[in-house]
Amino acid sequence: MSHQAQPDASNPAAVRKKGAAVLLMSAIAFLLGGCDSGSGGTDVTIGSGQNQDPVTLDFPVFYVKRPVPDPEDDELANADARELLRFEIGADLFMRDRASTSAPEVNLTSAQTAGLGDIRDVAVNYDGSKVIFSMRARFIEDADEEDQPTWNIWEYEVANRRLHRVISSDIVEETGHDIMPHYLPDGRIVFSSTRQQTSRAILLDENKPQFAAQDENDNEPAFVLHVMDADGTNIHQISFNQSHDLDPEVLPNGRVVFTRWEHHIDDNQFDLYSVNPDGSDLQLLYGANSHQTGTANPPPATTLSTIQFLNAKPMQDGRTLSLVRPFQGTGEGGDLLLIDTDTYVDNTRAASASNTGMTGPAQTRALPTDVRTIPGPSPGGRYRTAQPLYDGTGRLLVSWSQCRLVENTRIVPCTSERLQNPNAVEAPPLYGIYTYDVRDNTQRPIVVPQEGFIYTEVVSGSQRALPTVIPDRIAGIDYPQQLQNEGVGVLNIRSVYDIDGVDTAPGGIATVRNPANAGYATRPARFLRIEKAVSIPDNDTRNFSNTAFGPNRALGMREILGYAPIEPDGSVKVKVPANVAISISVLDANGRRLGGAIGGRHTNWLQVQTGEQLQCTGCHNGNPTTPMAHGRQGMTNSVNPGAPSAGVAFPGTNAALFANIVGETMAETRNRVMCAGACAMSVDLAFKDYWLPAAPATNQVDACYAAGINNVLTNAADTTARFACTNSLPVGAVLPVQPSCRSNLTTLCRITIHYERHIHPLWGLDRFVDVDGVPGPDLDPATMQPINHKCSSCHSPVSAANAAQAPAGDLDLTDGPSEEQALQFKSYRELLFGDRGQILNAMGQLEDECLEFQTDPVTNVTTCVAFRNVPAPMSANGAAASARFFTKMEGTGGTVPHRDFMSPSELRLLSEWLDIGAQYFNDPFTAPEN
Repeated sequence: MSHQAQPDASNPAAVRKKGAAVLLMSAIAFLLGGCDSGSGGTDVTIGSGQNQDPVTLDFPVFYVKRPVPDPEDDELANADARELLRFEIGADLFMRDRASTSAPEVNLTSAQTAGLGDIRDVAVNYDGSKVIFSMRARFIEDADEEDQPTWNIWEYEVANRRLHRVISSDIVEETGHDIMPHYLPDGRIVFSSTRQQTSRAILLDENKPQFAAQDENDNEPAFVLHVMDADGTNIHQISFNQSHDLDPEVLPNGRVVFTRWEHHIDDNQFDLYSVNPDGSDLQLLYGANSHQTGTANPPPATTLSTIQFLNAKPMQDGRTLSLVRPFQGTGEGGDLLLIDTDTYVDNTRAASASNTGMTGPAQTRALPTDVRTIPGPSPGGRYRTAQPLYDGTGRLLVSWSQCRLVENTRIVPCTSERLQNPNAVEAPPLYGIYTYDVRDNTQRPIVVPQEGFIYTEVVSGSQRALPTVIPDRIAGIDYPQQLQNEGVGVLNIRSVYDIDGVDTAPGGIATVRNPANAGYATRPARFLRIEKAVSIPDNDTRNFSNTAFGPNRALGMREILGYAPIEPDGSVKVKVPANVAISISVLDANGRRLGGAIGGRHTNWLQVQTGEQLQCTGCHNGNPTTPMAHGRQGMTNSVNPGAPSAGVAFPGTNAALFANIVGETMAETRNRVMCAGACAMSVDLAFKDYWLPAAPATNQVDACYAAGINNVLTNAADTTARFACTNSLPVGAVLPVQPSCRSNLTTLCRITIHYERHIHPLWGLDRFVDVDGVPGPDLDPATMQPINHKCSSCHSPVSAANAAQAPAGDLDLTDGPSEEQALQFKSYRELLFGDRGQILNAMGQLEDECLEFQTDPVTNVTTCVAFRNVPAPMSANGAAASARFFTKMEGTGGTVPHRDFMSPSELRLLSEWLDIGAQYFNDPFTAPEN
């Protein structure tokens, strides 16, 4: 079999070097035509490709040809699917006017790349007249990465052979890296980009520099979804993940399916999501708990390897085709799965309540070959990309590499005998392009593989059916203009007690929602906290130390947007800022995140578009041993029955809060009656029970940053009513929010808590006691000095008489840097990291207390082998995990109760700081630079 001469055979030496090592190893190449891959594990026949089908193969094909990465270039040879800014020099886009080995190939991009460019992400429009792709051209030798060309989106018009960049403006084009374009059915283009256009605009509104936020690996800017008009104008961001959103494709119903890198807190996986083209109705599509379904590692073990879901493509039979592979280790190749995403949300979990009981499997291997998703030789070879032909046959265009091994510097095909060798070395891939026919399990070559090169990204220029067009929503028509003016959407949770379709309210929702029942007063869920991700810049924008974070950097910096009351039935309806990544927490009456299923950390970023109403049935089980997918509508039926009757109040409640329709939740009722449809959040943690038949005289919850009027509505009788907060932070404390946000909450209001600014000063505040009714502080009878419960007086290594003392509770809350980490206060380290307990020695000096000594019999030297260790009184896992501190402050633990030493407002501030991760700083522009 002879290889066709390539137009770019005279590529510069920099490109030729990429394949040099491979070419030296490839002393001989073996033939593909008319054979399979031996007895290595495939029953797919490789056809000769000489008998062209004149009806179904008479269409152009487009593909990318690139050099095999230099094995000495570790970044390219071991490419990671999470790292997208690679520059693999030497790629070009090619076309053949027929899907046949005999059709001549044409290099479409050589004039732009001159052999020094890179091409990826090829797609064709629905009538086959245009091809769109990403190109990076040309590599600049000796230039730094930031000075290299960005990834741009280019388009080729087949009829007039016109190649042009879609975004014509050089200034606009260089704003970010644009990759993975795909045509929407209305002619616009959806793509993934680091330009983060809306997010940057919000940063500017926050008086911060505009920058592209880093992914949650802090490795490169996050690529998220954008949409633009066909001429490259009207670019707008539609997804707000904090890591990558990749590979957008359009489903027949008009929704965009894409791969989302879930990397919030403890997740690190690629799942399939779907969204409307305007960014509304973001939902999980498939795969959150289906990653342990790869090849047994190693075969024939029963433990299955971890796979990731990429390059989703709709099939004509309704299933979704996905390339599955690990993040790295298989040369970017993998297996192909057909997934019933209409019926299933996971491999063994139905996607809707109507299909409960169906156990799958949802996943079917598209091919019978023994393709392995673990590093090492794969008997059935591996697939790099796949594209359905959409001609009714189920056939695929695939980029496939046969299984090959290296023996004595020679490349040989895999056989069963050779694969038995545990030291078998996998050879570099040999990707060619084929049509795969599911009817007779044959692969017919279109582009014969060539040693030292990879053929991939193949698409056909044939026509296919146009998906449904989903128009963008319009303010004043599809949603209230007021929401557009405010820049908000609405979060509507039917009940936080609904955990995967199970009523978890104590005694049931019907019990806790009725004031006549005892369970009403003790219901656990009282507030919803809405949190916002804080974007992290690259080191060129802001270079700060890792000490700006706390014990768990994975929690990330975050700000609090506000609070909303959880109604007695567990429902919540509240306005939230649009176009930001948000997370939610369910809190008790003290403002502390609840434990268990109700209060587990939400590990998926949510978003709402302007005017969108994000509706959730309930919450989900956060138990890692029994994970349940969530985030897709209709998976379970709601357990909250809502109002039993229309036009009357809920049983036992305030008559003014009457339901409008049967099934309306208490939150929907209150928002309609008291807020004309949707209530705002509050920065104050306060609540006066408007559901009681008789309005109470005082607040049931009162933990505000400052005293006075706040912006929380209180009773249905007067929809303009506001109430006064009694509790506040003490004099000398610094408010973590702008005072104006208490009365006029906007989308730019943030509660931003830093340890040095907001938490540490609490330990040094005077706390005089005055309970005897006589003006002025009470006096200590022994010393006749004012009683002062200042934290740093007792929790200090020095007494009031300036003598050494062991800090009370082995907790030093005084000023000064830590000996363990000079960039953090010692009080911070002692609160969160634990320490050794100390005592006064015979010399009156502090020293670490030893519990066990050991004397060396030879040297007679005695050393300590076991010190007394003191656990940290606080935990970055949240206030609920910081019981040692809060039980002391509430007077229920230890011999010296601390009840009333700190106000409810101070304890609230400490609780929310711990709940959001106890980071040292929660704004990278406040953290000092390195």
